[in-house]
Amino acid sequence: MEALTSLIHGFGVLSDPMNILYMFVGIGLGVLIGVLPGLGGANGVAILLPLTFSMSPTSAIIMLSSIYWGALFGGAITSILFNIPGEPWSVATTFDGYPMAQQGRAGEALTAAFTGSFIGAFVAVLVLTFLAPLIARFALRFGPAEFFAVYLLTFCSFVGMGKEPAFKVLAAMTLGFALAAVGIDTVTGQLRMTFGSVELLRGFDFLVAVIGLFGVGEILLTMEEGLAFKGTRAKIDPRVVLETWKQLPRLWLTMIRSSAVGCWMGITPGGATPASFMSYGLAKRFSKDGAKFGTGHIEGVVAPETGAHAAGTRGLLPMLPLGIPGSPTAAGLLGGLLIWGLQPGPLLFVEQKDFVWGLIASIYVSNVAGLIVVLTTVPLFAAILRIPFSIIAPIILVICAVGAYTVHNAYGDILLMLIFGVIGYVFKKLSYPLAPLVLALVLGDMAESSFRQAMLLSQGSLSIFWSNPLVGSIVALALVMLIWPVISALKGRMAPQGALPAA
Repeated sequence: MEALTSLIHGFGVLSDPMNILYMFVGIGLGVLIGVLPGLGGANGVAILLPLTFSMSPTSAIIMLSSIYWGALFGGAITSILFNIPGEPWSVATTFDGYPMAQQGRAGEALTAAFTGSFIGAFVAVLVLTFLAPLIARFALRFGPAEFFAVYLLTFCSFVGMGKEPAFKVLAAMTLGFALAAVGIDTVTGQLRMTFGSVELLRGFDFLVAVIGLFGVGEILLTMEEGLAFKGTRAKIDPRVVLETWKQLPRLWLTMIRSSAVGCWMGITPGGATPASFMSYGLAKRFSKDGAKFGTGHIEGVVAPETGAHAAGTRGLLPMLPLGIPGSPTAAGLLGGLLIWGLQPGPLLFVEQKDFVWGLIASIYVSNVAGLIVVLTTVPLFAAILRIPFSIIAPIILVICAVGAYTVHNAYGDILLMLIFGVIGYVFKKLSYPLAPLVLALVLGDMAESSFRQAMLLSQGSLSIFWSNPLVGSIVALALVMLIWPVISALKGRMAPQGALPAA
């Protein structure tokens, strides 16, 4: 009840028209940032942070957080229209979103993605509002062993629930682990697989790899097959939005499950990217239409977007009550708080009550405003499909190059982007999945660091991974996910034998 009263007080903070204006400006900038591959919410917050120094802390944090929410929405646009993830967590959206666009259902896919994003973020904000103290205590229980168990669960669920042959998934994932190991060893400080190259000291950046694998790779494949968009042209109007909304109630269980996965991965160090993959995998496993996933199924768009946006608030959960940034974007927001003279931590809820609850209230309003903004501008996004591919392809390549360069302001990243583009093209020609490679690349180094830290704490004993109920249950669930295909095969073989006597 106290949280509800404080939230109502927070909405009063938004009565200032300038705060509403800053919110819409932030959402617009965030959508643009989400559309541009390689820029991302974290970079957008970092670049625009100096613009907020003249604002009050409340107005500044509202604008910066709105940029983040807008980027969450905008990341799905290029994923669906061009198979180029605007944000890391939008990779899973391409699996069914892009086939839907190729079939002339771009409006349906965008509407489903935006609506799923809204629902996931709304559930996560409810969790933030009423369970923040409990979540803070739960997050404190996570050590290196628990961190590694979460990553292991993500890897195993992807292997066990993938539709591709297991050896191809493992091969792609192994390549991703190898690429993630390049650079400076975070534990010992030693150089690994740099071969004397200064460019490789920082390793292979995830965003550069994704832009090349998905963006450039798709363009190369399309050029081989003919310079044209596949499928019919999309016709977007309010009727399409309403027809899509009529389909979503039957997916209520998927949205609840994905929201739960996103909230859990938000509390833990998993984050939006593994939450989107896990939500997609669970939706495929439990859906009666699981065989249609990857061919343009609307449930395959709703699930990852809902899970990713539910996890999108994860950076605020440990940052506000504990002062620990849970993501690069949260680190940028934390820097802003310190510059404005605010110290995140338990006392922030007491000493700066207007600021904290004004921020939480703004998340509710900006989520609704973001949905309205993106839905009303869907025709503008879908109109891109009417541009001849021979014209739009060079523009996409330039945008990809700018995005790759922006990551580190290095020309070498553009060359790496082209190399990853060739790898993506080869993978698609050989029918090897790209998602396991991307997943291992983004989480591989973090999983390795957590594993080695756990080994140091236990003096090399693997028993640390079942030393308490929390880590033991996560590891056990991961192993079940890994051998799930074997379990399914055994059940399939036993079913006919059990049916013989009844016949």
